Amino acid sequence: MGLFWRVLIILPLFFAYVNCEYFTYPSRHTGKAELAGFKGPDSLATDGGGFFSGPLVVNDDVTATPGNQGGTTEVTVGKPGDDILDASLADGNDGVGKANMIEAATTFKGSWELFLENGGVSAMHLILLPKINQALMFDATVWKISKIKLPGPPCRHVEGTNEEDCFAHSVLMDIDTGKLRTLRLKYDTWCSSGGLDINGRLVSTGGYNNGSDTVRILDLCDTCDWKEYPGALANGRWYATQVTLGDGKFMVFGGRDFPTYEFVPPEGKKNTHQDVVDFKFLVETHDPVENNLYPFVYLSTDGNVFIFANNRSVLLNPNTHNIIHEFPVLPNGARNYPASGSACLLPIILKPNEDRRVIPAEILICGGAPHDAYEKADLQRPKVFLPGSSDCARLDFTKRNSKWKILNMPSARLLGDMAVLPTGDVLIVNGAKTGSAGWDDAREPNLNPVLYKFKTDGTGSKFTVLNPSNIPRMYHSSFAVLPDAKVLIAGSNTNPGYLDDALFPTEVRVEKFSPHYLDPNLAMFRQEIIAEKSNNQLKYGQKFTVQIRGNGVIDQQKLQVTMYSPPFVTHGICMNQRLIQLGILEFNKDVAPNTNDIVLQAPMNGNIAQPGYYMLFVNYNGVPCLRSMWVQILP
Repeated sequence: MGLFWRVLIILPLFFAYVNCEYFTYPSRHTGKAELAGFKGPDSLATDGGGFFSGPLVVNDDVTATPGNQGGTTEVTVGKPGDDILDASLADGNDGVGKANMIEAATTFKGSWELFLENGGVSAMHLILLPKINQALMFDATVWKISKIKLPGPPCRHVEGTNEEDCFAHSVLMDIDTGKLRTLRLKYDTWCSSGGLDINGRLVSTGGYNNGSDTVRILDLCDTCDWKEYPGALANGRWYATQVTLGDGKFMVFGGRDFPTYEFVPPEGKKNTHQDVVDFKFLVETHDPVENNLYPFVYLSTDGNVFIFANNRSVLLNPNTHNIIHEFPVLPNGARNYPASGSACLLPIILKPNEDRRVIPAEILICGGAPHDAYEKADLQRPKVFLPGSSDCARLDFTKRNSKWKILNMPSARLLGDMAVLPTGDVLIVNGAKTGSAGWDDAREPNLNPVLYKFKTDGTGSKFTVLNPSNIPRMYHSSFAVLPDAKVLIAGSNTNPGYLDDALFPTEVRVEKFSPHYLDPNLAMFRQEIIAEKSNNQLKYGQKFTVQIRGNGVIDQQKLQVTMYSPPFVTHGICMNQRLIQLGILEFNKDVAPNTNDIVLQAPMNGNIAQPGYYMLFVNYNGVPCLRSMWVQILP
């Protein structure tokens, strides 16, 4: 009987090794994977196909600057208070369209640097941890291998076997030096979820197999390691989404085979099945090949929770558990795993002395794939890689009469990521142009990031194609916005394990991308936050001061102050990513030589900005400060 139970335990793990898909799906062909669709390096920078819906807005000049050189910079200054002609805001957004549009113009299209040749693990999951300025990267224990070993015993005992796994599957990386510190995991984090708590600790939920019902916590200290609490969740949460509420509590939605949600219990406590809420919406949005895993979930500024799955979206009251509104269907395919588009919450813009009853909040969803893309790429032989979607759609979910506003990207993209930059613009990066999520199920890497302008003056395109990386970032890629306003790029693994000889090898290199605003010719505009003269603990609605130092006379009309919550990034989803533009109450010039004080108002409540840590940026002329300052919002 011992052998029987051992086989029974190992068999699901074997199927997991074959593919990160539910193992009761139709059986896979075991023949050699097709390499169709990969046309060589020359094809990687070309535009792909896709769907078209709504007005076509494409930059006429979509050719990125050759190489990584800086552009010719021309500083232009608009009129303070000019109306924004952004069509998506023209329907009356309580003055949001009046935000300043003064910024320095540049033709610089970004530059790439290889930060680390070997990050130890392929960053399936990535989050920047506050205060300690280290990026946490981890993948899964299921493959029992990585590119870095634990420094010594104890090794992980592989459940159900006599094996010992001495590889690390989780590392902390210093974002300035690249120094790595390995962490120990016992319960599998494969395709898990997470978010930061009020003290900046990572609270991670779910995963695969023995990790599916696990809650794990990582504290912020030089010697801290994972604390794991198996059985803390009542349902398994594999490919689930975690969201932070206005009181700092967490909810976790969905997961393979569990169309439910539950609140994450306090540390050391366990949920029971009475704590689970059935969620019919996740049953209704389930295609034959899912397309509703890792739903896009964001806290609305009114305290409700916005959930998007497949092509549908609803607003849920987390207290009554009632769906209070359903929005129109978003056309042109599926957007969630394995169709795997990406989404972000657009900047929340606050006025000085904010008194609006409802603060507008918009979601931006870009890319995705046809509903049958996974079936064609993973289950059919020979493989067929359908073109991804090339549209982006915006929706203000604080309005019950909202409709999707659809624009067309310069190229198709799935498996991508969307990083909200300190200025409020969005960097669309990583991913492929054809195929689906899954092992070896995508082709044509989309190497060119695209800048989406959150606001424009009504002229030109909302999209700008930026300089490409030379490293394909496909399935399981990730990012983190850094305090110096660069963007960390990592991950990519289309293989069930660590393979160096695959079409797209398992990627452990870590890059940094410098967006357009880091044009060396704009360096004169970068301010320095004087942290010791600034308030870094905030209370809701209260005034606080940030002191800055820079060259020349500062024009208040060209200042923008934003707060950014670092997201938990995995599978094209950025959980709890949030950027808030603060209202400037006062600007006190020359409190010391070349030094100025900015008096600001903290967000009014936790529905606008959940309690916890944020990176505070001061942008001048559209150029972020030299380094952000960590601030903590307390209830």
